[in-house]
Amino acid sequence: MVTSTVKYCNKLTAYFQILLLNTKIRIYRGIQNTDSSVTMAKAYDIPANRLIDKLSEQLKKEKKIEPPLWSAFVKTGAHAEKIPQNKDWWYTRSASLLRKVYMNGPIGVSDLKSEYGGKKQAGYNLAHHKDAGGAIIRKSLQQLEVAGYIIKKGKGRLISQEGMKKIDKLATEIYKDIIKASPELQRYA
Repeated sequence: MVTSTVKYCNKLTAYFQILLLNTKIRIYRGIQNTDSSVTMAKAYDIPANRLIDKLSEQLKKEKKIEPPLWSAFVKTGAHAEKIPQNKDWWYTRSASLLRKVYMNGPIGVSDLKSEYGGKKQAGYNLAHHKDAGGAIIRKSLQQLEVAGYIIKKGKGRLISQEGMKKIDKLATEIYKDIIKASPELQRYA
């Protein structure tokens, strides 16, 4: 019995070796080029705060996204004590939402409410998690849909091709800036 199993395993090994030799298998490992002008970075490769800052600046310049009139008076959720201090917080939140949709695939408003929520202290009791406001997230996602950066699919939203191109282009620009500032990080690309 043992010898028949060994023969069978040897035949399988030989079969797979022939199969691998006859077919070309390519495994994506990124671009292994040392030339920084060719390297393409993704949103996963760079710090989130730099991407969100640049993306919010671009969204503000494009004028495809406008904060609603009520955004000057609302808190971001029940957990927040005050309204946002940054007057351009709507663009920052929209950029952050665009990045979240890019990173987390089809994601719905309820998941995003939980992500953007925080702790709420109630007197001397222990703090409990409170979700963020849904109207802010919903309205921002609707504006991003109209702008063409995300699409609605089933019970969630996905990044569109245009949105993916925009984020990847910005990520590559940021990556090049990081490499210029500290060239020793080039090898980690």
